[in-house]
Amino acid sequence: CVAPGEFVYLLGRVGSGKSTLLKTLYAEVQLLTGEGRVAGFDLRRLKRRDIPYLRRRIGIVFQDYQLLTDRNVFMNLYYVMKATGWKRETEIRQRIGEVLQVVRLESKSYKMPFELSGGEQQRVSIARALAKNPKLLLCDEPTGALDYKTGKQVLALLQDTCRRTGRTVIVITHNTALTAMADRIIQVRSGKIVSNQVNEHPVPVQ
Repeated sequence: CVAPGEFVYLLGRVGSGKSTLLKTLYAEVQLLTGEGRVAGFDLRRLKRRDIPYLRRRIGIVFQDYQLLTDRNVFMNLYYVMKATGWKRETEIRQRIGEVLQVVRLESKSYKMPFELSGGEQQRVSIARALAKNPKLLLCDEPTGALDYKTGKQVLALLQDTCRRTGRTVIVITHNTALTAMADRIIQVRSGKIVSNQVNEHPVPVQ
């Protein structure tokens, strides 16, 4: 059980079942045994028609960014917000401005993805995930394509977002570095949780 507002590290080697667990959380893979609840939804009883509503409550950050390469930063966020039910132009623009400020890219809203560094593209991915104001942020190997320094900056941003907004953040990774920053450390092996430890004194990323 992950509490609201926790910053969680979900650790496991490649092939340990992390990606399958992630897909189960946003209902791409059906939960067939056991129990699971995400953002108020019972995964065992989830109907197909309810899946879009579940996904509106979850933000996902991928390792490879998955940005729309033919649209600038602003339009990448705009497209997602439109697709998730936002209708009023003034509210959409205001929200985009807010999340770009959170990731410190407010001056680059007109840039195309290829004009940004890898770290900046990942920040856009985080902003896109935050734009719809999700209860839960799932980050799948968010630093996997970044060098150590840039990856550390991205993790610091995610930790800060968790602390300031009270939003639950789960970082899924095989990298054991910087685990001291997490409120909880969950380890997965062969598709099963083998360890679930609470960190009483998480360390802020510097």
